[in-house]
Amino acid sequence: MTVRYFPAIVESGDAPGYSVFFPDLPGCASAGNTIEDAARNAELALALHLRGMAEDGIAVPSQRAIDEIKRSPKVREAARILVRAELPGRSVRLNISMDEGLVAAVDSASAREGLSRSAFLAAAARRMIGGG
Repeated sequence: MTVRYFPAIVESGDAPGYSVFFPDLPGCASAGNTIEDAARNAELALALHLRGMAEDGIAVPSQRAIDEIKRSPKVREAARILVRAELPGRSVRLNISMDEGLVAAVDSASAREGLSRSAFLAAAARRMIGGG
């Protein structure tokens, strides 16, 4: 996988906590109680957003340098951060064998999460190997 870093803006609001948005990826946002929580959640949000773009066949735009992003008077910036992301590679079709009870459990769990069987198994594999 290719690693890229996307600039993100951490914003404070009237309520406690922080929100994060990615100027180069409209619709990709997250939040957290602290700046650290917001930054960790931003990495998860970015990974899901990029994975969704790949599944939908949408090209990932080039990211700007963090200094190129103009400040907006409408945004109460608390910080600017770079968020690491591994760009999804092309999917490879597999033929695997599993116990039928385990397949049924995977199907049930993936349905609860709103994921396909393949997406669920990929997410589980990523967690097991330490990739999120």
